[in-house]
Amino acid sequence: MLGLGTARRVLSEVRSDVASARDRDPAARGVGTLEILTSWGGVQAILAHRLAHALHEARVPFIPMALSYGSRAVTGVEIHPAARIGGDFFIDHGSGVVIGETAEIGCCVTIYQGATLGGTGFQRGKRHPTVQDFVTIGSGAKLLGPITVGHGAKIGANTVVIQDVPANSTVVG
Repeated sequence: MLGLGTARRVLSEVRSDVASARDRDPAARGVGTLEILTSWGGVQAILAHRLAHALHEARVPFIPMALSYGSRAVTGVEIHPAARIGGDFFIDHGSGVVIGETAEIGCCVTIYQGATLGGTGFQRGKRHPTVQDFVTIGSGAKLLGPITVGHGAKIGANTVVIQDVPANSTVVG
């Protein structure tokens, strides 16, 4: 159900996402919130997702997917409205990022351009990755299937991951 509580939650998430951009992107330091909201494609994509996700959870038809499609056209970042994304999320140079329908992303996660959190087939149910808190996913990385990436893990650029990743480890290759 949409209401004041949902609006407060979405605004709080957007504030934390803007703060994440400021903290994790050296180019955003000293830049105003309005400039980040209007110029950082990754922030725009997550802003659109926060709204689309709230509408999706309220079971509003059509509009969540339309928002997702419009955001993809503008930012080059595709996030399914059903994907669950925690606070302090940052997409740096987001073009080409894809986050699938059953993906779950924890807090304080950073994703770089071209990364995919995708499925491996047409099965029903959980088919996209779960990414725990404080994870960094490098440029071009492909995380495929219902795997779990543990707390604090780092996924190297262009790495293809099809098995669970233990907490606090680094995966390359």
